[in-house]
Amino acid sequence: MISIGLLGCGRIGQVHAGSIARMQNARLTAVADALPQAAQALADSSGAAARAADKIIHASDIDAVIVATPTALHYDQIHALAAAGKAIFCEKPIDLSSERAAECMQTVEDSGVPFMTAFNRRFDPHFAHLQAQLAAGAIGNAEMVVITSRDPAPPPLSYIAQSGGLFRDMMIHDFDMARFLLGEEPVEVFATGACLVDPEIGAAGDIDTAMVTLKTASGRLAQINNSRRATYGYDQRIEVHGSDGMLQAANQLEHHVTQAGAGGFTTAPNRHFFLERYESAYLAEMSSFVDSLTSKAPPSPGIADGVAAQRLADAATQSLTSGKPVHLTV
Repeated sequence: MISIGLLGCGRIGQVHAGSIARMQNARLTAVADALPQAAQALADSSGAAARAADKIIHASDIDAVIVATPTALHYDQIHALAAAGKAIFCEKPIDLSSERAAECMQTVEDSGVPFMTAFNRRFDPHFAHLQAQLAAGAIGNAEMVVITSRDPAPPPLSYIAQSGGLFRDMMIHDFDMARFLLGEEPVEVFATGACLVDPEIGAAGDIDTAMVTLKTASGRLAQINNSRRATYGYDQRIEVHGSDGMLQAANQLEHHVTQAGAGGFTTAPNRHFFLERYESAYLAEMSSFVDSLTSKAPPSPGIADGVAAQRLADAATQSLTSGKPVHLTV
């Protein structure tokens, strides 16, 4: 039985607590939050103890710790957990700077503690099946990846101000998915973006609409498009074009009953947002983390994957500012 501590009892922390509650080989032992009432509420609902963060980091009865705190806290908490010998499950991004994220990676590698970056979309059953088919050669060599990710509505402006920007907060999932599917590291990044949804997002120094093109050394391409608004619901689609065909993963609907009438065919709406769309992925990624600790296998995606995605986010930010492609060394 793997004993787990949780730092951060907000929305995503609660999701992870719910996943652990459904597992037979792990238990949530303790939780902590900057707001004591939030920690106590989750402790009461999960059967865990509410403790101070440093007590969880140094606890002898805890094997692994989930870092679900605001990104600004990750750097110090990762270093402290590595020094304490705890296995780490860290929400994305590792840090808002790829340089600081790389410092975290060096510390983790020096300590030898297991580390998993929470790119849950790799564990979505539909995306995972697409990647497995691609890896098995179902469409020959991948040549072009197209990733669409559009939120139903923008987050609060208070979140925008501290998120690090659309590339680091939202598109970072898609950067990881592009790496997952391309099978090669991108060496060129070109980004363009605009503020079309809410001018206040632009006033806060961010964009709400973006397209990024990635290119690998062999010429494989990935195109990612993001929007903070989709009037028809959470839009999550992937298409991979290869030398022998194409693979597609479509949106997941609230149900799969189609109604037909004189006005044509109608289907159910998309699942509303990420909590509903990726519910099974959250459980699968936490199960994978715990299983890796039990089997002593390295967790995947690891900290190097988190750093690689962050480098792409930084490069996209640089490209948006300069209006030119950014070239990366692999």
